[in-house]
Amino acid sequence: MGCSSCSSGKDGQPKGCKNNGTCGTDGCNKLTVFDWLSNMSLPNGVAPFHCVEIRFKNGRKSFFKNTENLSLSIGDIVATEASPGHDIGIVTLTGELVRIQMKKKKIEVDSEEVRRIYRKASQKDIDIWQKARDREESIKVRSRQIAIRLKLQMKISDIEFQGDGSKCTFYYTAEDRVDFRQLIKEFAQEFSTRIEMRQIGFRQEAARLGGIGSCGRELCCSTWLTDFRSVNTSAARYQQLSLNPQKLAGQCGKLKCCLNYELDAYIDALKEFPKIETKLYTEKGTAVCQKTDIFKGYLWYAYEGEWMNWHKISTEHANEIIEANNNKEKVASLEEFASELLEDTKVEFENVVGQDSLTRFDQPKKSSRRRNKSRNRNKNRPKVSSEKSNTPPEKQKQETKENKTSNKRKNNQRRNNKRKPQQRNKKNDKD
Repeated sequence: MGCSSCSSGKDGQPKGCKNNGTCGTDGCNKLTVFDWLSNMSLPNGVAPFHCVEIRFKNGRKSFFKNTENLSLSIGDIVATEASPGHDIGIVTLTGELVRIQMKKKKIEVDSEEVRRIYRKASQKDIDIWQKARDREESIKVRSRQIAIRLKLQMKISDIEFQGDGSKCTFYYTAEDRVDFRQLIKEFAQEFSTRIEMRQIGFRQEAARLGGIGSCGRELCCSTWLTDFRSVNTSAARYQQLSLNPQKLAGQCGKLKCCLNYELDAYIDALKEFPKIETKLYTEKGTAVCQKTDIFKGYLWYAYEGEWMNWHKISTEHANEIIEANNNKEKVASLEEFASELLEDTKVEFENVVGQDSLTRFDQPKKSSRRRNKSRNRNKNRPKVSSEKSNTPPEKQKQETKENKTSNKRKNNQRRNNKRKPQQRNKKNDKD
């Protein structure tokens, strides 16, 4: 739904409309509603709905009455009623779909919340609005410095100027109550505007700032989620997730909103499962539940005293055993139900890899040093002919002795030959 200005440029960098949240087509903005009734005409004699939905900064929307009967369409910039002065916003929805949205949010047409639209914004109104929006970032940095200097336990997350620049709203988060009377005085002197402080929750702060979640997509609260329901740790327990706060918490520091998305499906599936606390009484012994698989519908039980041996049983079989126990009857053992289940779920796998076995890395490899040592030993050993010799064993012993003595003589002669030149050199030195 993005406009043409959001495409990439010549260098591959994104162009961007550079309107600071005032996109003309309203396609790049979050919480955009698609008007599927725009191509349908009203029947004769029916007046169009006189209320219009208008969006302000960071997805803040409200409904206004079109008392002047202006011809408005999506993307028009209008001046609306505010206290005091006027505010500037963009029309996001018109027609009968606004009536449906107001019924959904339980807002009555004649209530005081629904204010009036003054006129379409002129060029002068838009210039004042743009100048005020350009000041927001610098004022936010300066306001944080003042809050730190006053040692207030609060965090200023965002700033929003009114369309005419007469009022500035500071959105902040704090865990405890903050006394910011001195802060407002310094803000009024520093920025010379009317100051309004508005406390928001941590989830609303993440929705205003936006970001990327652990799933790799934009945060749900900043794109489409409008109602922030409370999330409890029981949602993670029902889904059998590890209670690790680092994995379960989002960027706001609270539990992730997506834990509630599939909670109803898990609760419906767990209705067929027996309670984990219930024990199965058999003739072999009492069994205790160790693990459950909600997707496949299996439970793992272990006998008391034999905690290492788990028996896989389906939910139907577990409920049968519990009914028998309620009737004061005992089943022979869990192996009967587990063996039937194993026969049904037995699957034969083929070796897709080829001749490589899956257990080829189980045995440790022999070191190459041992192999080299064994090879050297085999080389130094005398070669023995494979043919059987006809000589008797006594003669073979004598031959081996003679070979040893001859080898010793040869070694002695070599040593003497090495020593002789050294002795001659000594004699020459004496002379």
